[in-house]
Amino acid sequence: MVGSAPADETELLRAHCYTLLGQLLARPPSETALDGVSRLQGDESPLGRAFAELGAAAGAATEDGAELEYNRLFVGLVRGELLPYGSYYLTGFLHERPLVRLRHDMQALDIVRADGVSEPEDHIASLCDMMAGLIAGRFGAPAELPRQQRFFERHLAPWAGRFFEDLEHADAARFYRPVGTVGRIFLEIEADAFALNDIAAESRRRP
Repeated sequence: MVGSAPADETELLRAHCYTLLGQLLARPPSETALDGVSRLQGDESPLGRAFAELGAAAGAATEDGAELEYNRLFVGLVRGELLPYGSYYLTGFLHERPLVRLRHDMQALDIVRADGVSEPEDHIASLCDMMAGLIAGRFGAPAELPRQQRFFERHLAPWAGRFFEDLEHADAARFYRPVGTVGRIFLEIEADAFALNDIAAESRRRP
């Protein structure tokens, strides 16, 4: 199903941020991707500074170096330094109940696993891509804010912040350290915005 693009600029920026995180965490960045990320500019906000650091890191990275770093972080000979799966962070094991809940919600939202993807759906890259799709309308019409919030609070909020913080401090992380910073700060902003939306909704319900 072809979705509709969100009209609000803030929603577009949110979708772009989730998409960027998803792309960088799904696979090692190509030279073209690194060149694109190197053009990121920031401002004086914490997230803006994190984007500027990510842009500088991309400018200093090479495709081969980024691939080696990605493999050390997320693949390894037996396993990488980090396991970027919701089930692992929440239970200590893969393919556990968090993945079952995610698959149930994916079915309800008409989100279909992409062909040729072997990773479990609770991989952080997949979850970021799903959030981007809900915002941007890739699974139909753009999801209303309460539906976005429900997905975020069920499948990202319980663990993704810890993952991004771990990525910031991972021994193998160089290019990926500011990826962790961007992810951590962005999810904090998302959580705060959803909380403010709850407060606003409660105020509207009061007589």
